[in-house]
Amino acid sequence: MATILLFIVSPFVASGSLGHSALQGMLPFAGILAIAAIGQTLVIQQGGLDLSVPGIFSMGAVLVVTVPGGNESSLIPALLLVGVVGLAGGLINGIAVTRFGITPLVATLGSNAIFIGVVIQVTGGSIAFKATKNWQEFTADKVLGIPILAVIALIAVVLVALFVARTVWGRRFVLIGSSPTAARAAGLSVERYQVGAYMAAGLAYALAGALLSGYLQSPPLLPGNEYLLPSIAAVVLGGTALGGGRGSVIATAVGVLFLSQLEQVISALGAKNSVDYLIQGAIVALGMGLRNVPWNQILPGRRSNPDAAAGPSTSHQDTASGKGRALLKEHKEEDSIDVSKT
Repeated sequence: MATILLFIVSPFVASGSLGHSALQGMLPFAGILAIAAIGQTLVIQQGGLDLSVPGIFSMGAVLVVTVPGGNESSLIPALLLVGVVGLAGGLINGIAVTRFGITPLVATLGSNAIFIGVVIQVTGGSIAFKATKNWQEFTADKVLGIPILAVIALIAVVLVALFVARTVWGRRFVLIGSSPTAARAAGLSVERYQVGAYMAAGLAYALAGALLSGYLQSPPLLPGNEYLLPSIAAVVLGGTALGGGRGSVIATAVGVLFLSQLEQVISALGAKNSVDYLIQGAIVALGMGLRNVPWNQILPGRRSNPDAAAGPSTSHQDTASGKGRALLKEHKEEDSIDVSKT
């Protein structure tokens, strides 16, 4: 609803922020951010937080340019290498978190420094090539008037959403994020799914970087620095539980649209980029802070039932009359996790 409202008021607040040229300029970058945010969503659904976005993103952006060296016939091997590097980067993060027990925040922050160091070492601090001509043409193409980068992002969002909601592996993925203990009790390999989430995220970051290089033709050395905070803010706006479990890549994509259009409005008003960063930072801080609010004490409807704390005598009386078993059965049905489809 906030996104719809933003698009409605945009023309009145900032003239031209919803025009054809403005949308055509916004959608490609929104598509790139959405692809990166898909990876962040998967990691956060497993109770993690990936700070290696800048490093893996930048590696993908640099490799797709430097490996071909302007030779169009080398584009496919370069893209394959980008995918392998993204998966490897995610694998490193996943192993650090699951096998070595390093906090996701620390593990991904450290690996990000390594990835950035690799980019600087390989390039010598500058990129001497442009994206190949065929890659430039592909990323600048349109489908029915819609930038192809936005179309690719839409397809990726739908496929991931269907995978999570409609497949056995997807349901197991959600269960593990919601309660790793319950998942282990059900015989699921928690570490394997968590590592898989980091690998999928690394692949998403690297591919997003490669797409950005094609669209910009001559990418900067570390383009991923601009995508860390927005990728987290989009996930927070989409309502994905920062503690793991509940989440939706579709909602994250809507959050991307909100952030992208908000940036359009800010630019049209002539405000500085710092305003955009302040808003994104406030969104992330608010989302993190809301996790620690004692909602059960604040909201009357969510307070614990006084009768439940009355003691064993009340429970004994209800049980004797046959009501206790019914209540216990009802609560068990409400709180149980359905693993029949896993």
